[in-house]
Amino acid sequence: MKGLPDSVAAAFPKAIVQTCIIHLIRNTFRYASRKYWDQISRELKPVYTAATIAEAERARDEFLDKWGRAYPAIRGLWLNAWEEFTPFLAYDVEIRNVLCSTNAIESLNARFRRAVRARGHFPNEQSALKTLYLVTRSLDPKGTGETRWVTRWKPALNAFAITFADRMPAAEDH
Repeated sequence: MKGLPDSVAAAFPKAIVQTCIIHLIRNTFRYASRKYWDQISRELKPVYTAATIAEAERARDEFLDKWGRAYPAIRGLWLNAWEEFTPFLAYDVEIRNVLCSTNAIESLNARFRRAVRARGHFPNEQSALKTLYLVTRSLDPKGTGETRWVTRWKPALNAFAITFADRMPAAEDH
């Protein structure tokens, strides 16, 4: 979505816009023959797991030197997305694990929609908020009864509190 970065910047000046890494990888596969997907996956991993932007650029260039000739659309995809990809590399590994995909957010939104649709209407705003709260509290991503799965977010929450201390003043108080 070409206008998204500008729209987000206008509404939220401190926001950092980042491409969904999973979608970028999926789009890479879209341009390549299925028989090369495993090889492309292995050779692309050093790009999005790089410790620094310079390291990622070297890995990207090596990847594009090999695959960009056979699949020029892959070259264009990565070069056009690079500005929105690189903010991802500035974060700690704990944050990267949370940010690499929007799947968790999309899953939560689907659960919210399902809960709202099942009830049809709400007598007041408080009852709607309570329903959404209960959906959030009952999350179980694998469906195996792991109600405390949120503890896996603790390392990421700690990294967010350090990285964005200026935006999370409540984190300093507790």
